[in-house]
Amino acid sequence: MELIRGRHNLRPRHRGCVATIGNFDGVHLGHRALIGQLATLGREHALPTTLVTFEPQPLEFFAGENAPPRLTRLREKLCALRGLPLDRVALLRFDARLSAMPPVEFVESFLVAGLGVRVVVAGDDFRFGHRGEGNFGLLVSLGERHGFDVVRRETFCARGGRVSSSWIRDALANDELGVARELLGRRYVVSGRVASGDRRGRTIGFPTLNIPMRRYRSALRGVYAVRVAGLGEGGHDAVANLGTRPTVDGRIVVLEVHVFDWSGDAYGRCIDVSFVAKIRDERKFDSFEALKAQIARDSARAREILGRTV
Repeated sequence: MELIRGRHNLRPRHRGCVATIGNFDGVHLGHRALIGQLATLGREHALPTTLVTFEPQPLEFFAGENAPPRLTRLREKLCALRGLPLDRVALLRFDARLSAMPPVEFVESFLVAGLGVRVVVAGDDFRFGHRGEGNFGLLVSLGERHGFDVVRRETFCARGGRVSSSWIRDALANDELGVARELLGRRYVVSGRVASGDRRGRTIGFPTLNIPMRRYRSALRGVYAVRVAGLGEGGHDAVANLGTRPTVDGRIVVLEVHVFDWSGDAYGRCIDVSFVAKIRDERKFDSFEALKAQIARDSARAREILGRTV
């Protein structure tokens, strides 16, 4: 899969493709079905497949801190897309210029002049251009004008409804990890680079790997039984706290992971933390001794859960 970063990196060889456009946050089962539909069209037309997406996501640009939590960071999304039948991903920076671009200009300057698109797959609810003024009907008429076809996205349903990123976010916020796993097609994962922490965990016998969340927000909060990949061969069972660490008056959201039966230097490594089950909500303790006792109970509970979970 080739990653094209920005309109300015498009080359003549990128012209002529079948394409789809969207956020693809989570790369869930609905997204995978859409990409499968795109791949089928690519084979039928003997053309490469191109997925167009944005960074930041449009709602993050407009709403800032009030935007819904992401399901995947950019790196996680690109990693998930690499395993799918895609030839190219065109990553556009969503900024003031792009947000103000009229829908006709977006289609003509990017899809037609830039990609030379031959087929576009989109849903009935597809909106594009300034203030979302472009819709499916406009896209169809522009296709007729510029010589590309518009194919309606096939709806993918599960549990009696259309699979969507917002449904998965709601499931995570309600601690329905099983529902989120079913809709994602895999467990919910947070990936990140291990950073140096304050080492308080070592002083109470529970050293942790710390992943700063920075601008990324998760729909989850609390203590979880998790599995960790990226520390060598295979996965490792662990217990994790995702939150602000109220016992130490923390203000920044951090993912802290205590890996069972493992020791080593993980600073700088990228790890994947897969959430299996919630143990409890995050809360403030009166002392480090009380916190230590609770972590011991959380660890025992996590081991029990993970010992009977595939």
